[in-house]
Amino acid sequence: MAELGRRARAAARQVALAKVDDKNAALRAMAACIRARADAILAANAEDLADAKAKGQSGAFIDRLVLNPDRLESIAEAVESIAALPDPVGRVLARFERPNGLVIERVATPLGVIGVIFESRPNVTADAGALCLKAGNAAILRAGSESFRTSLAIAEAMGEGLERAGLPRDAIRLVPTRDRAAVGAMLSGLDGHLDVIVPRGGKSLVARVQEEARVPVFAHLEGLNHVYVHAGADLEMAKGIVLNAKMRRTGVCGAAETLLVDRACADTHLRPLISMLLNAGCAVRGDEAVQAVDPRVTPAIEDDWCTEYLDAVISARVVDGIEAAIAHIEAYGSHHTDSIVTDDEAAAERFLAEVDSAIVLHNASTQFADGGEFGFGAEIGIATGRMHARGPVGVEQLTSFKYRIRGAGQTRP
Repeated sequence: MAELGRRARAAARQVALAKVDDKNAALRAMAACIRARADAILAANAEDLADAKAKGQSGAFIDRLVLNPDRLESIAEAVESIAALPDPVGRVLARFERPNGLVIERVATPLGVIGVIFESRPNVTADAGALCLKAGNAAILRAGSESFRTSLAIAEAMGEGLERAGLPRDAIRLVPTRDRAAVGAMLSGLDGHLDVIVPRGGKSLVARVQEEARVPVFAHLEGLNHVYVHAGADLEMAKGIVLNAKMRRTGVCGAAETLLVDRACADTHLRPLISMLLNAGCAVRGDEAVQAVDPRVTPAIEDDWCTEYLDAVISARVVDGIEAAIAHIEAYGSHHTDSIVTDDEAAAERFLAEVDSAIVLHNASTQFADGGEFGFGAEIGIATGRMHARGPVGVEQLTSFKYRIRGAGQTRP
């Protein structure tokens, strides 16, 4: 691990100085190598899947792990799309001149070496590696044991693409072991060679990283996301948004986990919404008002309001107006993604202003919590903290800045 850190640091210096065309050529070569190695990657994924099923992993877990030709092609396309993004390095973020004639510029620079610790999503290997490279960084990736074979196969393809473009293979490396001690080594900073850590996984992983890391962390907490159907909501719009937010893909962090329905529209909206979810195969755990509209609803307990199901399960309750909805989100949410459905512009503006989440939506599904949907090409995660990066972490968020000052012989009196 120490050697991995040293080599990544050396690679980061080369990548930071690489020309835009060279980085983009490497990204396109990586996409081509992923396609060329499709059979090997899918064979590795089949082995990972067989192990996961033998261990009795949940359907949601399997969905996050599984690759097929279409998903693999989407991974390659995402890498190519990052090549098409504007280069974030060297952007002049601000420029001003002081009375003494000094010209000061704030300029975007790479972060350095970024460590990404993730669990079952093999696409993170490609997304994280490509984003880090585009932003002039090196990446050390630590996959979960469940996706190890798949992630290693993808990382090898990306390394081949880097070499084809004349950039160092060490710019994107997967930790070549399943040993849990590797995580501890990364959290310690690899003898000063690791600059930032990004955890992608469950609550226990993120908690450990935040507690033990000796380097800055871009925290990606669980997606305890809410859809609030306000009194001014159009029922058909609400049905479309709620169904998509919960059921489009239940295993992603942007999936809705709690439905809040305003008491002022409960008589007309609650039963259709709950019946729709149940008929779509979603289990509903509700308060007394929700239980009363359909016998298939099971009682919600306190833990349901703070559970990220990542499955076809949703908690639901009736709230007394927008203030109660915001209070519920503040008490139980994870500051990830929350949505209001309403035609009342004043209510929408209040919700957008007062809900302190990384992503807040009006009349749109929470499943838009995705870097690709933001036009970022891909994302390394959804940061729910407040420092440096928040929301989808794309190439711009993977840079820092420095000040360049140009003078004409000035000295300070």
